[in-house]
Amino acid sequence: MSVGPTPNAAFPWRPDPARQLLTDYRLDDLLTLPPDAPSVELVDGIIHLTPFPTLGHQGIASLLAIWLRSRVPAHLRAAQAVSIGLDVDSSRRPDVLLHHAGLPSDRSLLRPADVVLAVEIVSPGTRRVDRFAKPGEYAAAGIPFYWRIEQDPVHLYAYRLGDRIGPGGERQYELVDDGSEVIELPEPFAIKLPIAEIRP
Repeated sequence: MSVGPTPNAAFPWRPDPARQLLTDYRLDDLLTLPPDAPSVELVDGIIHLTPFPTLGHQGIASLLAIWLRSRVPAHLRAAQAVSIGLDVDSSRRPDVLLHHAGLPSDRSLLRPADVVLAVEIVSPGTRRVDRFAKPGEYAAAGIPFYWRIEQDPVHLYAYRLGDRIGPGGERQYELVDDGSEVIELPEPFAIKLPIAEIRP
């Protein structure tokens, strides 16, 4: 099944409007996107184009990924721009994530069980989604840890999956630390992160 039309070479790929109305896109469709497709997330069968990140956003993401890569234990790996399939018709693409080591290097779509930590950097156009929708979706999928990073000033909020049950019957995240100077955490590995080291 084709994932969408490419009218001609002068126009970039876009989702098929009819399929968007039918909300019938699935995770398998993401694996067959054409090379000129933009970065996307799949939400309840609808493809959402993700906004282009700012220099500040990219700076934080790059610095955090580098910081994590130089410190994670051997059983974990840090990655950027990799999607997580949350359900048959939903995916998200965290800015940074930690996953279990040993996954095939050609994977572009991970399972929730592969992911230990999802990190979102909040931008003006993504505030509501990063603060409310994504944490709920990641928690419902069973991803153990979630970090939200606010900009201007850079402030990191670290959450872990708790025992509190949400209205939909799923576990919810609980805040374990936050700060704009330093974050210290025992999980997912022993972390002492000076925020200045991820500030562009």
